[in-house]
Amino acid sequence: MTISAEVFYRAADEAIARLKATQIPQIKRAGEILADAVMKGGVIQVFGTGHSRAFAMEMAHRAGGLVPAHAIEEDILFFNGIYPVTERKNPYLEREPQIAHQILAQYDIRAEDAFIIVSNSGRNGSTVEMAAEVKRRGHPLIVVTSMTHTKSVTSRHPSGKLLYEFADVVIDNCGPMGDALLEVEGQPVKVCAVSSITGALIAQGITAEIIGRLVAAGQTPPVYISANVDGGDAHNEALKARYGDRI
Repeated sequence: MTISAEVFYRAADEAIARLKATQIPQIKRAGEILADAVMKGGVIQVFGTGHSRAFAMEMAHRAGGLVPAHAIEEDILFFNGIYPVTERKNPYLEREPQIAHQILAQYDIRAEDAFIIVSNSGRNGSTVEMAAEVKRRGHPLIVVTSMTHTKSVTSRHPSGKLLYEFADVVIDNCGPMGDALLEVEGQPVKVCAVSSITGALIAQGITAEIIGRLVAAGQTPPVYISANVDGGDAHNEALKARYGDRI
């Protein structure tokens, strides 16, 4: 196969088509659950490690997004001195179940909050333990994962469970095993990952569903506007004040 932008775009379009054909009901159900949490004063807590952090960035603290969408950051463990900064790039840390509890301890998590946990493989100890703890605490949980990938691997969590097994709603990002789409002729690798692309569409689709439900309920949705338009800072700060340090 000749590798080119056009070839990648065609393959990505196929993944997007699968997403639209199969995942809309799950996205709508997630929107229903999360809108209910927001109407009860809750915050949507979004967590992912590695490149799955991009999903949290897509939902939280951006123009057109919900103010009560909060990115839970693994990096807080280094900023708050739980681990030395030299460990920040350690690729094995996300495999450790105990860091889920250490991360959650840094945040103001409340009973009315709901969670989205994102992992392409759904196998690493930190994300699986985060999901287990979220359900122990009684929060609604939306999981975004690659079902093709996660059903092809074993768990790295002591329970032997995978992330999706804890979910109230599972949304498949429709990516392949290993995330990369394109085979390189004569080489044992594939290139050009797709989960960030379908993940962004899922994140914005969930956002649209939540806001649609808030409007239908007669509420003014708490939405950021760009800080680079006049009046943006004042608008955003007034909304953020409702949630204080929770976001």
